[in-house]
Amino acid sequence: MQTDWNDLAYFSAIARLGSLARAAHDLGVSQATLSRRMKAFEAALGRRLFLHGAEGYTLTADGAALAQKTVHMEEAARQIDQWRDAAKGPVCVRISAGTWTAMDLAENVQAYWRPDTVWLPEFVYCDHDLDIARREVDIGLRNRCPEQPWVARRRVGEVAFAEYGADKDVQGWIGAAWGATMTPSALWVKARYGDRIVTKANSPHLACALAKAGIGRVVLPMFIGERMAGLQRLSEPIAELQSEQWIVSHHEARNEPPIRAALDAIATYVLGRSA
Repeated sequence: MQTDWNDLAYFSAIARLGSLARAAHDLGVSQATLSRRMKAFEAALGRRLFLHGAEGYTLTADGAALAQKTVHMEEAARQIDQWRDAAKGPVCVRISAGTWTAMDLAENVQAYWRPDTVWLPEFVYCDHDLDIARREVDIGLRNRCPEQPWVARRRVGEVAFAEYGADKDVQGWIGAAWGATMTPSALWVKARYGDRIVTKANSPHLACALAKAGIGRVVLPMFIGERMAGLQRLSEPIAELQSEQWIVSHHEARNEPPIRAALDAIATYVLGRSA
């Protein structure tokens, strides 16, 4: 039996995204079509690839084994797309970072990127590490050194944190609401000032809006807090929260000209900001 390439592409999208709905949107097909194709694909293979549950499509052992093979197909397809698009203009490079680093990169994009370069930035905000192995993103900014052997990494400085508020008389704190990502700074506030939390927010931007209104204090990286209108620094840098900053990419993809250019430009900018 000859395997249909489209079925492999459909399978790979579901395996990568973990959701039929997200995969259907990404592929531009209906969920019904995608579900029908996967059921037929499983029947043709004679193997169960997915466990269907409330949390989405979870890979079986056979599904995980096949996903390891199709990831190389996706990478080959991506390289072909880049080769095709190179003649049309800049190649899109996906950049992942946490809330404040992503905002800083977006606000200061003209400091490290120009429209006439070979790459076009696409910002992907996420407080969780997206999968560089599966090329969910091309470049990531991380607060720790990655352990995966296939990740190229470069240390680009350190990030200092401090307390901020509308004025020094503010004594209450703004905590992380249910569903918010429990970042190191959120955990620090909860552990040290849990009994003084007066309100909560599930978004760092909402927490800052509450802080500007004088409701409570927040912890911010100093590269953001020092320039945020309506807030003033209320503490010395918090030693326990100081973290390294690393720029990472796939060890093979880093040599693709658009990604190489983006890595060098962003690293230079972040190093300069940290100096």
